[in-house]
Amino acid sequence: MAKTHPFKGIIPPVPTIVDEQGDLDKDGMKKLLDHLIEAGVHGLLILGTGGEFSQMGLGQRKQVAEFAVEYVAKRVPVMIGTGSPSTAETVELSKHAQQAGADGVLVLNPYYWPLAEDHLYAHYARVAEAVTCPILIYNFPLLTGQDLTPAFIKRLAMDYEHIVGLKDTVDTAGHIREIIVQIKHNRPEFAVFAGFDDHLFNTLALGGDGAIPASANFAPEITVGLYEAFQQGDYSRAIQLHRRLAPLLAMYKLDVPFVNVIKEAIRLRGIEISTAVLPPARPLSEQKREKLKQLLQKAQLLS
Repeated sequence: MAKTHPFKGIIPPVPTIVDEQGDLDKDGMKKLLDHLIEAGVHGLLILGTGGEFSQMGLGQRKQVAEFAVEYVAKRVPVMIGTGSPSTAETVELSKHAQQAGADGVLVLNPYYWPLAEDHLYAHYARVAEAVTCPILIYNFPLLTGQDLTPAFIKRLAMDYEHIVGLKDTVDTAGHIREIIVQIKHNRPEFAVFAGFDDHLFNTLALGGDGAIPASANFAPEITVGLYEAFQQGDYSRAIQLHRRLAPLLAMYKLDVPFVNVIKEAIRLRGIEISTAVLPPARPLSEQKREKLKQLLQKAQLLS
């Protein structure tokens, strides 16, 4: 029997709003979560790459997960990122997310060491056997150093029915296409999400399910609008929004890591939040902030 799950459409990877001391800013976080839900997003990813999980200890990750799940209160599905270089830690965080009431977990493959495929399979198997909630695999080879092949993902999807989808943060449409072609024939409900914003349109066209794009945090009207237009068969509108998205993507090159860029963009769009980031990330310089303003103006997001 196919495992049902609530994930589709546009799911922003929500930044974790923190104060200058690096502690969770609950008021700022509430403001952002409410704004995104009101903007019509279809779900929320907490503690993804843009949520700065890699700069946090276990305690803070658990605190953020608990807070977000409780505050969202089932208004939209919530997915928690639980990836770690350690299998034991990934299992612990995944169990915690499930106990906290998350609708699913997003599991990045272990980074630092590249793993032989049987070791990588065993890692995901351990996680899948530790929880019963929906699991999505997160493939981001640019940051992990290891690409998860379509054949490997298919193997996991066929062996564990509660592995229900994939966030594929790759710059090649061919990888996304192969996932869809190889898996959806046997498991049509397996959800395939683009990680990069500019692959949303072609992912939908290939039969995928949406995107988990950082721009949805400050320009949800573009990606949500594109998704909704596509679902309604208004392809000219979808293409128009796809083209409007294009100039925005230079924002990812403004700074590394770009978490500061996303927070500044949210603030520039009128959501009053702290733009503090967790070290080793640093605040965006004034010069780069001006460049970001120009990009937002080009995309008709700022006057």
